[in-house]
Amino acid sequence: MEGKIAFEEHFAIPETISSAHDARYAGWFPAWPDIKRRLLDLEELRLPEMDKHGIEIVILSLHNPAVQGIPDAKLAAEVARKANDTIAEFVAKRPDRFAAFAALPMQDPDLAIAELTRCVMDLGFKGTMVNGFSQVGDPNTVVYLDDPRYLPFWEKLEQLDFPLYLHPRDPLVNREPVYDGHPWFLGSAWAFGVETAIHALRLMASGLFDRCPRLNVILGHLGEGLPYMIWRIDHRISQTPRGIPARRKMADYLGDNFYLTVSGNFRTPTLVDAIMEVGSDRIMFSVDYPFEKTVEAVKWFDELHISERDRRKIGRTNALNLFKLEGSARAASR
Repeated sequence: MEGKIAFEEHFAIPETISSAHDARYAGWFPAWPDIKRRLLDLEELRLPEMDKHGIEIVILSLHNPAVQGIPDAKLAAEVARKANDTIAEFVAKRPDRFAAFAALPMQDPDLAIAELTRCVMDLGFKGTMVNGFSQVGDPNTVVYLDDPRYLPFWEKLEQLDFPLYLHPRDPLVNREPVYDGHPWFLGSAWAFGVETAIHALRLMASGLFDRCPRLNVILGHLGEGLPYMIWRIDHRISQTPRGIPARRKMADYLGDNFYLTVSGNFRTPTLVDAIMEVGSDRIMFSVDYPFEKTVEAVKWFDELHISERDRRKIGRTNALNLFKLEGSARAASR
C-alpha cells in the first residue's frame, strides 16, 4: 500500500544519549551502533527508506526515556525545548513528508503546558509523546500521569484537541525486583509492555476520561496486551470494586479514548483481537523505527488478509483524521 503514515518513529539529539544510555542499549541491541546512527540522523537515511516502502508521512518523536528521565525540571525543560526546536527546523524543510510530536518536561506541569502550547500553536506539532512516568526531583521518585497535579495539563490537551502517545519505558529496576537475574525480560521483550499497560489502566481508573471525555491517548504495540486482557480486568473489578473512581468499564475507555498502533507487533491474530475490541477505526500503522525494521512492518501489513477499506483506514486515513494532516500538500491531493 502506498501513502502509509507512521508515527512511532524516533529520533535523538546528543543531549539525550549518554554513555550510560550507550552501554544499556548496547546490551539489548547488538545492532545498537546502527540504531544510534539512525536515531541521530534526520535527512540522509529516513526519506529513502520511506520512499522505498510506501510511507508518505512520518511523525517524529524523541526516543525513550529522554526528557522523562531527567529529574531536574529546569534541565528537562531545556532539553525538551532543544529537541523540539531541532525537529521543528527539520520538519519545516519537508512539511509534506514529516511532522512532529512534542517532548515535554512533565516534571513540572506548568512548564509542560507551556511547551505543549508552544509546540502545537507556534510550531504546528501534532500532539505529544510522553515516555511513561517521569523522574521528579531525584532519580528514585517517579510520578505517573494520573497524578492530580497533571489535571490542568490534560484539560489543556483536550482543549487543543491533539492526542498524547503514551510510550513505554522500563520500570526502575530497584523498584521491581521481579526482574532481578532476568534482564532478558526488560525493555521491549516484556517490561515495556506491562509498565505501559498499568500506566494506561491507572489513567482509566482515575476518572480522567470522565472529566475529559474528548481526550485521545495512543498505545503502541497493539495496545500493550490490554485488548487481550480487558474483559477479565473489568470482570474482576466488578467483583471487588473497592471504590474505583472511574464511572465506566475499562473496556469503554479503551474503545472510546484510546488508539492503538501496530508498531513492533506484526502479528495477525493479535491485530484481529485488537480490531474485535476497539474496531478498525482506532488502529493505525507504525513501525517503531529504528528499533524495528521497516521492511518487516511493511511486508506484513501490505500482505495482511484484511479488506482494502480497513487496510487504508489503518494505514492512512485514521491518522489523517486524528492528527489533522489533511493540509499536507500530498495528503490533500489524494
